[in-house]
Amino acid sequence: MKRLRLATVLAAAVLAFLPATARADTAYPGPQPVSGQQIIHDPTVVRLKSGGYVAYSTGGVIGARTSKDRVHWDDAGNAFAEPPSWWYEYNATGDPWAPDLSYRDGRYWLYYAVSSWGTNHSAIGVATSRTGLPGTWTDHGKVFTSETTDTWNAIDPAVIRADGRLWMAFGSYWSGIRMVELDPDTGKATANAPVRHLATRPDEPYAVEGPYIVRHGRYYYLFASYDACCSGVNSTYKIKVGRSTSITGPYVDSDGTPMLNGGGDLLLAGHGRYI
Repeated sequence: MKRLRLATVLAAAVLAFLPATARADTAYPGPQPVSGQQIIHDPTVVRLKSGGYVAYSTGGVIGARTSKDRVHWDDAGNAFAEPPSWWYEYNATGDPWAPDLSYRDGRYWLYYAVSSWGTNHSAIGVATSRTGLPGTWTDHGKVFTSETTDTWNAIDPAVIRADGRLWMAFGSYWSGIRMVELDPDTGKATANAPVRHLATRPDEPYAVEGPYIVRHGRYYYLFASYDACCSGVNSTYKIKVGRSTSITGPYVDSDGTPMLNGGGDLLLAGHGRYI
C-alpha cells in the first residue's frame, strides 16, 4: 500500500511548534510551494553531508530528485540502474515502494519495500552508500519479510535509533503498525526479533500505514497515515500522531487513548484543493 511519507524536514518543523499535547493545526496552512520535478510519491528527504538535498521515492527503480534549496527539484534518475534480482520474488516488475533514507556510521542507509498491491507477501530491503547519491547504492538484500500467514505487512519502513539501539517501524493495513529491532552492524532484523505492535484501529481493514517516528524532548512521536490514499478526489487520507516515553510504546494521544485502541490526534487531513 502506498502512503504519504511524512519527511524528516516536515516532522521536525511540526514538532518544533507542538505544545505539551499534540494537536492539529486548525488553520491548515498550505504546503511550501516547489518547482521543477514536482510529482513524487512517498518521498523521503535528507540534507546531504556534501550539501543540498536528495529525495527518493516510489516509482522507477527508487526514483531520485535533488535540490539545492528544498524548493526547486531536479530529476536525478534512480537509486539503482536495475532492480536486484530478489525483488522479482515479490512482484513481476521488480517495483519498489516507500523508501526511507537515513545516515549513520559514515554511510547513508536506504530502506524500501517490495510487494504487490493487496497482499502481505512482502519484504523490506536495505542498501548503503557513502554519498547518498543515485547510482552509488549497494544492495544488501532482505531486512525483514512477511507472508500471507502473518498478521502484519512488511512494507513502509521507518528506521530510528533510540537508547543506543536501532529500530524499524513498518506496516500497512492487516493489523496496522509494527516494530522490530535491527542489528546496527548489518541493518537487518535481529535473529528471532519480537514483532511489537504500535498502532491499529478497531475496524477492518485496519487502514493504518506509513509510520514515521521522531524524538522531541523526552517523547517519541509516532506519525501514521489513516484511511484511503489512492482514490483520487475521493481519497480520505489523513495523518495522526501519538507519543510515548519509550520507543516501543505504548503510544497515546492527548486524551490518553492508546493508538493500539484506535487513538491518535489528527495532525493533517485533506483541505481546500489539497488531497
